[in-house]
Amino acid sequence: MGRAASPDEPFPIRSVVIHGHRRAYRMAGSGPVVLLLHGLGCDSTTWVPAMTHLARSYTVIAPDLLGHGQSDKPQADYSVGGYANGMRDLLTVLDVDKVTVVGHSFGGGIAMQFAYQFPERTERIGLVAPGGLGSDVSVLLRALTVPGAGVLLGALSPAVIQVVIRGGLKGLTSTRLPYTQDLGEVAEVYRALCDPQARRAVRHVTSHVLSWRGQTLSMLDRAYLAQLMPLCVVWGRNDHMIPLNHAYRAVAHVARSEMHVFERSGHFPHKDQAERFAEILAEFIESHSAARYHRGSWRALLHRGDRAQLSAVATA
Repeated sequence: MGRAASPDEPFPIRSVVIHGHRRAYRMAGSGPVVLLLHGLGCDSTTWVPAMTHLARSYTVIAPDLLGHGQSDKPQADYSVGGYANGMRDLLTVLDVDKVTVVGHSFGGGIAMQFAYQFPERTERIGLVAPGGLGSDVSVLLRALTVPGAGVLLGALSPAVIQVVIRGGLKGLTSTRLPYTQDLGEVAEVYRALCDPQARRAVRHVTSHVLSWRGQTLSMLDRAYLAQLMPLCVVWGRNDHMIPLNHAYRAVAHVARSEMHVFERSGHFPHKDQAERFAEILAEFIESHSAARYHRGSWRALLHRGDRAQLSAVATA
């Protein structure tokens, strides 16, 4: 199970059943729709601080991805494409046609995949320290793929041990020593993974996108397709999970793109500087007209991409 909702929760969990599985989500506000996708081992609570600001002008939807939070954790399709399909189905049930899709970390990979699979439903793309732009990733994330990692997490899951480990991680965060900035968030991911169902789901996810060597899924071969959509990239200068240099790879492929580096943030800039993040996202939405899908334009871009790939192979 995910974190229990408190009685004064500003954006309480709602749920729908799709394909027999409960999908939990938070929804607030009115206006143009913004879909917020969290990262691996996290849940929709990571977006609550930003939702407080965004819901004043937009309809904001923040789901708990399947296998996370208060959504079901079945034996299911945990591929990036499967998650993109799940978001399409959720939006359809909620009677939402088009969105600005924003994803953090693993959710950034899903956001890119959603835009790739459903360009007709994507108005803009927002990426917050996303996966899928290179193989580099922290040792901590790669460790999730090591045989026996699930057994070790299970051994560390008793409540007494959780109190000690979570307290230690959060205490280290307060020291502001190098590489400790995001340990408070790591403590919450560890708490979530103490649930055996959540561990099983995350293991399925990592089998699609990670190995001990790093990220195995790359969106760079399709990044040129984002030329037809506005793109906003946000990264923390002190991100030790996924390196900042990946940001430049993202914006290099997109003419209508912008990049913002939060100097005092790590891997969670949308949470630790929520108001600034919401302001940047709102300005991005207001200053960039929504992409309009046209099959002819998409087809022409695919042909140009194929020719460019063939030319690169020929000159290699």
